[in-house]
Amino acid sequence: MLVRDAMSTVVLTIGPDHTLRQAAALMAARRVGAAVVHDPHAEQIGILTERDILVSLGRGQDPDAERTHAHTTGDVVFAAPSWTLEEAAGAMTRGGFRHLIVLDRGEPAGIVSVRDIIRCWVPARVPA
Repeated sequence: MLVRDAMSTVVLTIGPDHTLRQAAALMAARRVGAAVVHDPHAEQIGILTERDILVSLGRGQDPDAERTHAHTTGDVVFAAPSWTLEEAAGAMTRGGFRHLIVLDRGEPAGIVSVRDIIRCWVPARVPA
């Protein structure tokens, strides 16, 4: 099975100047664990995850003052839609990630998460 078969195509995209509280509220409303952070002026794509927000809070930083650009992972490992789920899982394992942005022709096409991969690998449980 390929990444394109497992990825979520509904991608939350936020700007680098959103506060962490704004980002957290948007992520919670969409029920996603990561957001693509896109700065059109820098032409750079990054990712902000739940873990990034937790680390900031754990350091006692103010989520209303902290901006996403200061907490975004900029050195992102991207997946291709044509990757196998094994390739995506390997990249996640090597990098310690739970999410990969999927790029198609240089543009974000989706996000694949560990949960997405598990859903494909483990058959749905049938209620007894």
